Amino acid sequence: MTPKRKQRLMLVGLLVAGVSMAVGLALTALNKNINLFFSPSQILAGEAPENTHFKIGGMVVTGSVKRNDTDSDLDVRFSLTDTAETVEVSYTGILPDLFREGQGIVATGSMKQGVFIADQVLAKHDETYMPPEVADALKAANEKKDGETN
Repeated sequence: MTPKRKQRLMLVGLLVAGVSMAVGLALTALNKNINLFFSPSQILAGEAPENTHFKIGGMVVTGSVKRNDTDSDLDVRFSLTDTAETVEVSYTGILPDLFREGQGIVATGSMKQGVFIADQVLAKHDETYMPPEVADALKAANEKKDGETN
């Protein structure tokens, strides 16, 4: 093998290694930024991973919002439903102005010991809008519920 051929082979090898590293880094970054969405029914069915960051969506159950007066005014617990199942949510922080009972929300966080610990809560911006994920989850839960009653 001539020195020129060795040089080309080394250049191609370095190029392949560099592209492989770039693709690997890009996939790792994308994987860390993906937030999966689960409905309360999927969570209680065991489809949502424990101690992994994901989104949950549904309707806030009327009468379920409870504030913890002992520690801080910012500690809130409420239940979230997709009309078929209900999940308890704990959140510490300022809730959005549009947050209220009976309304659709999307929360980001993780499950810990059967309670969803939210680090962000997003509420819909008007009466007619519902996040597509929440609407799809509610529709699927209603169809499943209807299928079981027939």
